[in-house]
Amino acid sequence: MSQIEIHPFEPYVPDGARFLFLGTFPPKAEKWSMEFFYPNKINDMWRIMGLLFFSDRDHFWNAEERRFMIEPIKRFLDSRRIAMYDTARRVRRLKDNASDKFLDIVEPVNLEAMLTATPSIEVVVTTGEKAASVVAMLTGSEVPAVGECKEIEVAGRTVRHYRMPSTSRAYPLALEKKAAAYGALFQREGVIVRSV
Repeated sequence: MSQIEIHPFEPYVPDGARFLFLGTFPPKAEKWSMEFFYPNKINDMWRIMGLLFFSDRDHFWNAEERRFMIEPIKRFLDSRRIAMYDTARRVRRLKDNASDKFLDIVEPVNLEAMLTATPSIEVVVTTGEKAASVVAMLTGSEVPAVGECKEIEVAGRTVRHYRMPSTSRAYPLALEKKAAAYGALFQREGVIVRSV
């Protein structure tokens, strides 16, 4: 039986956070380019945000050091009121990789506690199928189709749950198409982004 891993990061919640992005669980530490969410240098999350908000896929990438830059990312999240965490707090890896398919979630996130602590959150964004399924299970709701939204009841209020394409390179969709999907979400929520 593989060892249980506890989530290595605390939730990142800017003051007045409006969006809560939830992935599944970080990869093993040897895959990290920084100690923060979506740390794998081949994950597309920060390239998507770079394209949408700065017209530059490498806006958050330090090419010389081959890593994402954590402080500019945090400043960006603060300015856009985006919180970050994952849907799993404790997991068992059934295979020696980061694939959601082989993650056994031992303890999911306490979504109700997170949303109770941050009443400004209006939108929950799940980045991939497994994360969306966990939120649906926790809230007794349906899993939205990719790119779609469902209203869910959490912590005594209604929030919008968007299921977005996975930002993992294993998800077979071009970066520009992933960025367009995330751009549509932000535009629907009244956030101005650049066209991809």
